[in-house]
Amino acid sequence: MVVTWLIIVVVSAEFLMAAYAKYGLLDSPAYGRFVDRHGWLWLHLAGGVVAIVTGPIQLLARWWWERPALHRRVGYLYFGGVLTASAAAAGLIATTPAPLSIKIGFAGTALAWLTTALLAMIAIHRGRVERHRTWMIRNYAVTLAPVLFRLMLPVAIASGLAPSGTLISCLLWASWLLPLVMLEVFRRLVLAARPSPYRWRTAIRQHLPWF
Repeated sequence: MVVTWLIIVVVSAEFLMAAYAKYGLLDSPAYGRFVDRHGWLWLHLAGGVVAIVTGPIQLLARWWWERPALHRRVGYLYFGGVLTASAAAAGLIATTPAPLSIKIGFAGTALAWLTTALLAMIAIHRGRVERHRTWMIRNYAVTLAPVLFRLMLPVAIASGLAPSGTLISCLLWASWLLPLVMLEVFRRLVLAARPSPYRWRTAIRQHLPWF
């Protein structure tokens, strides 16, 4: 698990340096697709980097068990990043000249991002800590969708697929659906292998009926 998170952190850091660095200069050619939409783009980038950076801190660090107030503040910062980036994504989607399939792909990602974040927030406000953590892991998987998309696109093109709107749309959906499916399968395998109190009690009663 530590190795997995280390890989995620390294790949995410490379993504931030590569994807965000090209917008460092105001006269960068990367702004060509965002004429008159710089505000939405900057908000989206700012919210995204906050979510990508603070996510591992919340999910990996153990200090928040002892410092719940600090965990709560960092959590609000994370959710603020998600909300900011999602709102900006809506602005970008509404103003982009991209094909409808790509717009729907981006909209689906943004909706999944907001939905998982909302369910995580509802869970913690109801005192369901484990469910909150589960939804936060799912939400962070969606947060990393752009990172995975950036890895999948060149692989798809190298395999002979044309970089069409259909391909981009499919990869947008796959960039967050595949991680969520894999997480759910892994979670169910772990739960199935973990002896529950009920199973322990049943096993004990087979040998100690009076228990």
